[in-house]
Amino acid sequence: MAFVSLIVGCSGPDLTVNERSFLRDVRPCGLILFARNCISRDQIRNLTTDARECAGGDLLVLVDQEGGRVQRMGPPQWRKYPAARVFAELYRADPGEALEVARAVTQLMAADLVEVGINVDCAPVLDVPAPGAHEIIGDRAYGETPEMIIALSRVVADTFLEGGVLPVIKHIPGHGRARADSHKQLPVIDASLETLQEIDFKPFAALKDLPLAMTAHVVFKTLDEDAPASVSEHIIGVVIRKGIGFDGLLMCDDLDMAALSGTLPERAGAVIAAGCDVALHCSGKFEDMVQVAAVMPELNGKALERFETARGCLKTPELFDEVRALGLLEKLQAQAV
Repeated sequence: MAFVSLIVGCSGPDLTVNERSFLRDVRPCGLILFARNCISRDQIRNLTTDARECAGGDLLVLVDQEGGRVQRMGPPQWRKYPAARVFAELYRADPGEALEVARAVTQLMAADLVEVGINVDCAPVLDVPAPGAHEIIGDRAYGETPEMIIALSRVVADTFLEGGVLPVIKHIPGHGRARADSHKQLPVIDASLETLQEIDFKPFAALKDLPLAMTAHVVFKTLDEDAPASVSEHIIGVVIRKGIGFDGLLMCDDLDMAALSGTLPERAGAVIAAGCDVALHCSGKFEDMVQVAAVMPELNGKALERFETARGCLKTPELFDEVRALGLLEKLQAQAV
């Protein structure tokens, strides 16, 4: 039985009877975890093991573990990791040291995830924040210029891969110029195509070789007058696939976000019709999951090929000097105080 083009959440720290049946019968291609699902190491390990037993061993297990204010596995069970902006500030003073520290911190984060059976991190953020933009991106960005973001995010992404974790570049083709939080309303960007190509799209083009990306629920008026990128056939087909050149597995941002309109099944159908390979539904509300799953196609054709290519990028984590990495993290945290 094939996987379905859907990534779902679950309601709590353990799978319910209904969730087990759903994973077994529907076989979504991924499960995404949130703070409600992350209590302890043993608990997450049991959860991810159970999920794979139900849905199949190739199931992707995702989490948003960026550091800073987006860290689903946090203290006291796990270390507190710095936001991307901290690396950017260090980069301005000493680029070489910033890249070294970013690599060390990412090694520690990847080890945390692999230990509990998580093999995908929805990071790094490649958005280039613009003056006056909403703070939903803010300190999650690795700087204010494409060049700084490219340098730091490349190290982070490559280190995740070395550590046995697939990175997800987000939010393609760029959320940094948005003046609204797409969780709450639909952002509209009216920058010219030339400006977008020169700034916003650059980090994504530089990291187009990576296996996974997440779309932005943002309208780019000069590219598509009405439709957010996640449901725009033009933006996905012409801008993301051809212009930026990304040919990896493309998932939308969460279907539940207020930037999208229509019922959940309508939203799910729209993102697939526009060219996303996979729909992402995060709430863990069982009735909603069932409704969305009912309209989702099986992974096939190019989407299945991209899924298998992404899975093929998973490898045994490379050994690293944990003591040294911890020392660099502690030094960075002490400097930030």
